[in-house]
Amino acid sequence: MKTTFIISTLFATALSFANCTNANSNAKNYSITTSTAVTKPTKTENTKIQVAILLDTSNSMDGLIEQAKSRLWNIVNTLTTLKYHGKTPDIEIGLYEYGNDGLSQQSNYIRQVAPLTTDLDLISEKLFSLRTNGGSEYCGAVITDATKQLNWGKDKSSMKLIYIAGNEPFNQGGINYREAISDAVHNDIYINTIFCGNQEEGIRTFWKDGADAGKGKYFNIDSNRAVLYIATPYDVRISECNAKINETYISYGVKGAEKKRNQEMQDSNAQGVSAANYTERAVSKSKAAYKNDSWDLIDKVKEDKEAVTKLKKEELPKELQNKSAAEIKAYVEKKGKEREAIQKEIGELAKKRQAYIDAETKKSKSQDDLGNAISTSVIAFAKVKGYTVEK
Repeated sequence: MKTTFIISTLFATALSFANCTNANSNAKNYSITTSTAVTKPTKTENTKIQVAILLDTSNSMDGLIEQAKSRLWNIVNTLTTLKYHGKTPDIEIGLYEYGNDGLSQQSNYIRQVAPLTTDLDLISEKLFSLRTNGGSEYCGAVITDATKQLNWGKDKSSMKLIYIAGNEPFNQGGINYREAISDAVHNDIYINTIFCGNQEEGIRTFWKDGADAGKGKYFNIDSNRAVLYIATPYDVRISECNAKINETYISYGVKGAEKKRNQEMQDSNAQGVSAANYTERAVSKSKAAYKNDSWDLIDKVKEDKEAVTKLKKEELPKELQNKSAAEIKAYVEKKGKEREAIQKEIGELAKKRQAYIDAETKKSKSQDDLGNAISTSVIAFAKVKGYTVEK
């Protein structure tokens, strides 16, 4: 039947500001009084890349879902090459499904599967849990939900993109797609459309019109085509490094152990797709965008240097519960240095790997799939917005 993918990406830049001094004076027989109020600068959010994936989970879109699974980490790695004023933005990805008979008619057959989050393992988990079922696919409705429900950044330097992919007419449902897109553009969210089928058919069924109205790009792909991978001489070593980097994670909190198990499960999911996809995930785990401060003590300490002293004994893994604060800090520092060394090695290998893939790709026609459509347009849009691309 149909599928729709939305990947919307955004960047929010925050600037510190100084506080002001207020002076009040009284005239004539009264003495002059000056009062100065000093407040601490408000901490502003980091620059962000926010990506919302809205996926049509109706019957005939299994191929598109498989492409999404196959390209998730490749897309993440593309996003991590972007810099704004030399700084690495935070990457947040959200996920919707729609067009599924298992969802309620009152909701227009739409469900927010995951909000915009830096927890990339959660997105992988939710993506692999999706199942198709026949339904009605309403592009205008799902664009409206994503625009209104997700926590989009407000800064003008943000890059906010929606990608919607499917194979049915774009104008279905009770919500006018042009009105939905107008609201998105008003909030600096740009709409890119990916039609699963013939290019001319996509034009006739308003997919190109949606992209034009949304100031985005129109693509057409073969959603049933399996993703092709290029094996490289560096894949095996990167995979070995991935196993080592997992040993550096120190879970904490109520859900720490569960999150650590989920990390291993998403490794397994990626490996189940292909060896190359597993390698792509390992590369993602070497980047700053892959952070798990909600459950990993090393990432948490990067955010809060005193985090170790604030945790209760029962919030720590068993092997650290009888250690002193000084011993725990030393252990976290040791594991942190181990991780940095592994990440550095993966990063160096990843550059060689990508150069090898680029060279091989030039020898043959590039493949049109969901990942390529998203990656090429993200790079093009980023350059227009003033971002730089680092290899």
